[in-house]
Amino acid sequence: MKLQLAIDLVDTQGAINLVKELEEYIDVVEIGTPVVINEGLRAVKAMKEAFPNLTVLADLKIMDAAGYEVSQAVASGADIVTILGAAEDASILGAVEEAKKHGKQILVDMIAVKDIATRAKELDELGVDYICVHTGYDLQAVGQNSLEDLATIKSVVKNAKTAVAGGIKLETLPEVIKAQPDLVIVGGGITGQEDIKAVAAQMQKMIKQG
Repeated sequence: MKLQLAIDLVDTQGAINLVKELEEYIDVVEIGTPVVINEGLRAVKAMKEAFPNLTVLADLKIMDAAGYEVSQAVASGADIVTILGAAEDASILGAVEEAKKHGKQILVDMIAVKDIATRAKELDELGVDYICVHTGYDLQAVGQNSLEDLATIKSVVKNAKTAVAGGIKLETLPEVIKAQPDLVIVGGGITGQEDIKAVAAQMQKMIKQG
């Protein structure tokens, strides 16, 4: 089980400063979609150059032109690139083929996918590396979480690893660990806390014990 830090609400330099503080406690650093929209793939490039030993995920949430977009993210230093589970199979395949060409990985974000079990099975057969259940900000606001969906995905996939994202905090982490995802993605549960270092250290410790 690994800990991924999702950075959504700062600029490139702010993101680098944040990771400087937390580097020893995280396994994957995610340049979130808002950062990519505001700053472009330069943010991914800057992060990889600053922390060459960290796995860098570019949260592009690709929906189309997947091969091209993955190639651009990989050229900028991304180790993992995200595509939406609702994308066409041809797009998923294009993303997987391009990533594999460079020894990189694809994470599929299942946000807004209605039939989780069927789509997860299909995605697994298409060769994706991770399938991520994701409670978006708008659903977190009404108290939803993803653990039931995670269990569904785990019951149908044979090869892909699983990830979980959306509103995970220190107090909800034990429940998440119990569900045994391969990747635990935390944003504000770390970055929005008073002592970010202590929280990240505690989360990493719990994840490694779990």
